[in-house]
Amino acid sequence: MPLAPSQPLLPGLANPSDQLLANGATVVSLFLPDSPLVCLDFWCRAGSVFESAAESGMAHFLEHMVFKGSERLGPGEFDLRIEAMGGNSNAATGFDDVHYHVLIPPEAAAEALDLLLDLVLHPRLDAAAFDMERQVVLEELAQSEDQPDEIALQQLLRLGCPKHAYGQPILGQRELLLEQTPAAMAAFHRRLYGANRCVLAMGGALEPETLAERIAASGLAQLPLVEEPRSRPALVVQPGEHRIEVPRLESARLLMLWGLPPASQLHDVMGADLLTTVLAEGRRSRLVERLREQLRIVESIDLDLHVMEFGSFALLEAICETDELASVRKAIDAVWCELLQEGMAEAEWQRAQRLVANGYRFGLEAAGGVAGLIGNNRLWGRHHRLELPLEEIGCWSASQLLQQAVPLLDPSRACVLEAVPA
Repeated sequence: MPLAPSQPLLPGLANPSDQLLANGATVVSLFLPDSPLVCLDFWCRAGSVFESAAESGMAHFLEHMVFKGSERLGPGEFDLRIEAMGGNSNAATGFDDVHYHVLIPPEAAAEALDLLLDLVLHPRLDAAAFDMERQVVLEELAQSEDQPDEIALQQLLRLGCPKHAYGQPILGQRELLLEQTPAAMAAFHRRLYGANRCVLAMGGALEPETLAERIAASGLAQLPLVEEPRSRPALVVQPGEHRIEVPRLESARLLMLWGLPPASQLHDVMGADLLTTVLAEGRRSRLVERLREQLRIVESIDLDLHVMEFGSFALLEAICETDELASVRKAIDAVWCELLQEGMAEAEWQRAQRLVANGYRFGLEAAGGVAGLIGNNRLWGRHHRLELPLEEIGCWSASQLLQQAVPLLDPSRACVLEAVPA
């Protein structure tokens, strides 16, 4: 049920501060006085969805090459200096965006910021390092292609998203990776890493004003604006039923994929989060209780919500014996029909609200989670208050969920893949 208006939804947590640099780049920060660390998180709208056909895997490959050094930093020097200051760094490339982050003690934040911006904005892209790192990326791709679970998942995405970049592997295609060059990667970087497509997010025990002058004199403030790429199509999941045999797969997999509203539709996203929680979060959820605890026809069953900018999706995976696949599908259909027709008890509804709300709150307990959330939000033009997702949870009722969200996970709307051992 909705929280009382007077009850603080995020006690002790203010809303982030924004700074727009003269060139159009965005800096967003949130002061967390009790945090032992500061997170510096650089975000860019340069995920695999923005690759051309010939650039398959370029976004992820570039993420690797960034750590090979800049105009001022030699290979490995960035990591050594960050570690010497008591910090650590990492990066991640997704379908929509890429981000590079550093966790660092507050007293070293200024130096770490200089290093991070230099590394990301001025990658060296040395030819010899490029060839060596390409082999690392190809090996990563080979390992992915050698994992039975990954083979099944990628096939599901190809079948369900046949005309969308979300159906293609972020790691890329081997034959196209072999053709890429440092010059092509530099062009990719120049095309997408512009002031209007980047955000620097900071969270932790550091007053935002502390680094303001440093940021104003940094490479981020010198970034030019770039032309925005053509609009990407909305995700449409293609329903259908498929079956593949996968070598070395130990147990059968039932995979189901549904298309859901994009990240920009926060109210609908929170409804989807509530629904997937009701169905498959914990032993008391409907699918887990019915298929694993009562019928005992699955080893495990998971239903995950993947929120993305051009369309989200729900992904169900049930692990079972091959001869139980038909029973598993029948039981999933039955659980969905019962929920739609009979509704849910108040205790079940309140449990789902608590789980989703607490999951959001837990993500804001550390500097890394805060910087990641506010950085991603600003990158995609979302300036809502941090409390808004919690308020949207409270705006849903059980009856509204049944009418508006449950039909989205109609089994007949799913792309279904049965993966069985070869």
